[in-house]
Amino acid sequence: MITRADETPVVDDETPVLAVDVGGTTIKAELVAGDRILAGDRRPTPRGAAAVDAIGDLGDSLLRCAPTVPRAGVVLPGVVDRHRGVGVFSANIGWESVRAGPRLAGRWGIPVVVDHDVMAAGWAEWRRGAGRGVDDLAFVAVGTGISAALVSSGRLVRGGSGQAGELGHVVVRPDGPPCGCGAHGCLEAVASATAIAHAYQAASGRTVAGAVDVLARFAADAVAQSVVTEAVAALADGLAALVQLVAPARIVIGGGLADAGDTWLDPVRTELDRRCRVVPAPPIVAARFGARAAVVGAALLARLGPIDAGGAS
Repeated sequence: MITRADETPVVDDETPVLAVDVGGTTIKAELVAGDRILAGDRRPTPRGAAAVDAIGDLGDSLLRCAPTVPRAGVVLPGVVDRHRGVGVFSANIGWESVRAGPRLAGRWGIPVVVDHDVMAAGWAEWRRGAGRGVDDLAFVAVGTGISAALVSSGRLVRGGSGQAGELGHVVVRPDGPPCGCGAHGCLEAVASATAIAHAYQAASGRTVAGAVDVLARFAADAVAQSVVTEAVAALADGLAALVQLVAPARIVIGGGLADAGDTWLDPVRTELDRRCRVVPAPPIVAARFGARAAVVGAALLARLGPIDAGGAS
């Protein structure tokens, strides 16, 4: 799936657009004009089809902040049919065949462009962020789940089914914990932010706010050290397989754990380097947009149109 050779916008940069990132834990939305955030809000993601009503409510509140908003971009997790605007399946949200795009377009009265959250985040980082300047890139989001967006020879890879990059559902620990997809030992069941927090709470009996809290305890807490070390090893195993298969020139790490910075990335770099014997480990960098990458991608969708009918140079 090749992207467009220019960045001629459907909506000019100074016109506000609505950008919504539907995550497994949080819905984040912004009203954006150029690089300016005019308004923003977030709320927890409800389970099931009720999530669409929550997206609609959040969009309603932001649309009141500007007199005219001509388009919206909405990015969804899991398996996404971007042509029909349907959330086909998401284990983290617990929905199937949800017609998010048509429902939101009808509610807001404006065109809504839908795509996969990590694909849009990777596109944003490739064209505007930490992936600029390379033609072979892996963007890996580590948050509630784990997924990847791949760029090969200057092309954003969709794959035959349109859903390339499901790195989180590569089995790295066959005897590992159950995954929401129904398998056991998937990468996201061991190394995602959710998995790290759950593993720590189960082993220690102590409640934590999230994976970043576990990382903060690493230096003085043996349980945190064990959980984080296992998660880093599993992530390095998954990344090593990715490196040997597609040989990216750079890996950009996004998602919630990207905000932990080198505390998290340095051990991942070390472990990946140890595993790469044929194709060398590429540089690993944090996403420029951090946890906002998917929102930035959603804004680009609203402004430039669908990635496969338009895109970025």
